[in-house]
Amino acid sequence: MKVTKSNQVWVSDITYIRTVKGFCYLALITDMHSRKIVGYDLSNSLELKGCVRALNKAIYQAKNINKLIHHSDRGIQYCSNVYTQILKRKKIDISMTQENHCYENAIAERVNGILKDEFYLDQTFTNVAHAKRATKNAVNLYNEVRLHLSLDYKTPNMVYLKTA
Repeated sequence: MKVTKSNQVWVSDITYIRTVKGFCYLALITDMHSRKIVGYDLSNSLELKGCVRALNKAIYQAKNINKLIHHSDRGIQYCSNVYTQILKRKKIDISMTQENHCYENAIAERVNGILKDEFYLDQTFTNVAHAKRATKNAVNLYNEVRLHLSLDYKTPNMVYLKTA
């Protein structure tokens, strides 16, 4: 499938963020065409709530989700009845990896790596509030400032707004 516009395919994943007292979990939804992070949530558990909040943020900010495909790994959060019912109610098609292999969700995995490697989300934060501030800053910089070679040296937000 050739992705030619924003809000055609969203990819999602969860990555961990380390704090002094343990881990937080960052649920991300990224637009495949523009590479823009369209929804995210950082929570202190792997419960479903964080993924649902990220999905609701993505849906809320989108102008047109007609014929949208939501792709994820086979994580229990993405397979849950609550999550899939939101997608079905919004008429969003569901796609999942076959073998839960990182190569089948490469763009989502790449975004995780960029946020950790380039925006320092791989460090250990003092607490959840500190991690949330750093995450918000990292997502804003990633979407608004970071130029992407794959986007002809444009930011994700520039590309997203042109084709949404």
